[in-house]
Amino acid sequence: MSQLNGAYYGPAIPPQKSYNRPGRGSGVGCCCGCLFSCLFSLIFKVILTVIIIVAIAVFIFWLIVRPNMVKFHVTDATLTEFNYTNNTLRYDLALNITVRNPNKRLGIYYDFIEANALFHDARFNTQYPDPFYQGHKTTHVLNPVFKGEKVLALDADQSSELKKENSTGLYEIDVKMYLRVRFKLGAFKTKTLKPKVTCDLRVPFKGTATAFETTKCDWDR
Repeated sequence: MSQLNGAYYGPAIPPQKSYNRPGRGSGVGCCCGCLFSCLFSLIFKVILTVIIIVAIAVFIFWLIVRPNMVKFHVTDATLTEFNYTNNTLRYDLALNITVRNPNKRLGIYYDFIEANALFHDARFNTQYPDPFYQGHKTTHVLNPVFKGEKVLALDADQSSELKKENSTGLYEIDVKMYLRVRFKLGAFKTKTLKPKVTCDLRVPFKGTATAFETTKCDWDR
């Protein structure tokens, strides 16, 4: 056995490698947060872009078309019967209603018309004029006739108003029309709209000295 100079420590031990494990949620959480932020920002930009495009399209459409309100007028009203006895109203009312489309480029489809006649909020008759199409800058005439009898239980205020109007021969009758319309621009048609038209009338009984005055109706979208 040979002699060794100095101490013998055995073979050299290689240095240990250190492994650093990422903490829970550190890198992944950061990535998820960035992804959510980017996604939210992208959605916001898309929505904002769509809103701007739609607004510009509506503005351009308005500049080209310049839509005007449809005009309804009751030009004539003839009341030949309006008698209330034993909770029954007997009536005969004929109207001329002009419908004016003042638009240069818009046509109008009147797909449905419901016309109600009311005496101080008490409805006594309903008519359904025929549907029609109205072209640019044209006038159409409706001629609803409200005739018949209706059982009505008038309250004290309505009965009082009826007595006053019987004495003057001038009756306050409202006509309310519920419409379903579509507007047409070239080949494009809008979705169905449901405006309401209200005509507040003062109708003289036939034979009285007072003449009926043309009445403008209100278009409520």
